[in-house]
Amino acid sequence: MSEIKHAQAASTDAKGGPAEETDWAAAKAHFENLKSTKPRPPKPKYAVTIAVSSRTLFDMVAERKIFEEEGLEKYVQHQQDHENEPLKQGPAFPFVKALMAVNERLRKLYPESEELFDIVLMTNNHAQVGVRLMNSINHYDLTIERFCMTGGQSPIGYLKAYMTNLYLSKDGKKVQEAIEEGIAAAIMFKPDVESQLSETQLRVAFDGDAVLFSDESEIIVKQHGLDTFFEHEKQHENKPLAQGPLKCFLEALGKLQKKFYAKNERLNCPIRTFLVTARSAASSGARVLKTLRSWGLEIDEALFLAGAPKGPLLQKIRPHIFFDDQMFHIEGAKEMGTIAAHVPYGIGQKYNKGKLIEPEKQQK
Repeated sequence: MSEIKHAQAASTDAKGGPAEETDWAAAKAHFENLKSTKPRPPKPKYAVTIAVSSRTLFDMVAERKIFEEEGLEKYVQHQQDHENEPLKQGPAFPFVKALMAVNERLRKLYPESEELFDIVLMTNNHAQVGVRLMNSINHYDLTIERFCMTGGQSPIGYLKAYMTNLYLSKDGKKVQEAIEEGIAAAIMFKPDVESQLSETQLRVAFDGDAVLFSDESEIIVKQHGLDTFFEHEKQHENKPLAQGPLKCFLEALGKLQKKFYAKNERLNCPIRTFLVTARSAASSGARVLKTLRSWGLEIDEALFLAGAPKGPLLQKIRPHIFFDDQMFHIEGAKEMGTIAAHVPYGIGQKYNKGKLIEPEKQQK
């Protein structure tokens, strides 16, 4: 839209008529002042934009099977034939509902503010499938007004245009591309069992190394062992870690949290963040907390597990989403009912449960 606006402005300038400029300004003001009982999405430059794929928002396993086994035309026809049947809820659904609950609270405290969550459906589905997606969104009364349907092409190129703060997908390749473009992104997984999640508080849990922070310390663990790692962290305790792929999303959450704090709502804040790390507190925890402090960021709860499984703690936290870079932590979380999101970043992608994954031999 911004490019269209610039083009229109350039056209007006070329004509050189002040009347055209006045007409455009009046039309723009009229549009922005239109009233509706339904909340309008905030302007992207003010919003925290969350882009979700259709397969994370909805459970489309059956539809995906048709696409893979019978092809695109049968898939599109199936979606059209069933467009009045709402799709089932997917792994990102509770997260999106929690975002909407936060927006409701923010609008009550700041009626004119556009510093809100903005949810964008980012999908490579064809436009013909859009009717079923729209009907499903309306069925569940979700506040999602911005769609990007790319007709089989990768939507990654649009993420920056939408000023995306977080991208959630089921497609690992697209997530990897987004991270390489500097956009926070993760692959979502549905838990093996369902858990009751809060409907009034957004709860987000992060791993530390290779998620909020870079993988620099994790490289030392993998290549030189724990003792060298502990010594390294002690020597560099006052040197902040470099940022990881999800740091900017934590920063965006913190910005919205402060709006509640400013209204004396800290104890009733509808956003709560958690650090759930395999690090030991006494041996390597100080550098983590000092790094967050140096960034001007707060974390509500910090859990240092010293290598213990994360699943049981996450079961108590019950986050709407848990980010981790290692698949064995994702699997452990899923087994105990946590909605988990894999961040494919850093040296951890070369290891499984601490063991180096041997590269597959090339077929001759």
